[in-house]
Amino acid sequence: QVQLVESGGGLVQPGGSLRLSCAVSGFPHDYHIVGWFRQAPGKGREGVSCISIAKDNSTLRDSVKGRFTVSTDGTKNIVYLQMNSLKPEDSGVYYCSARKGIVCSLRTGSYEHWGQGTQVTVSS
Repeated sequence: QVQLVESGGGLVQPGGSLRLSCAVSGFPHDYHIVGWFRQAPGKGREGVSCISIAKDNSTLRDSVKGRFTVSTDGTKNIVYLQMNSLKPEDSGVYYCSARKGIVCSLRTGSYEHWGQGTQVTVSS
């Protein structure tokens, strides 16, 4: 059974940093991709990043390039989203997602497993 558990959200001032973590379990081999999505109040869910565990490559949405990075720990069971130079428009609930495969996608419909979400608020 696949489980995704996010942590690390919180309140931060503009220009600050946060690191989100997603603990991934239930995939028998490193043949899966892990995405980060976010949803602001009244808006749709949008893809922020994706990492292919098998290929060890990643994708970021254009608006966060140069500010966010995605990585894994040595076991590849935890995926991190390091968020720097945060802006108020980065606020929202951040969700970790995963599915089998090796090709990254930022499309919400590409994923079948989701975490419970963690709130990120960027405000002064």
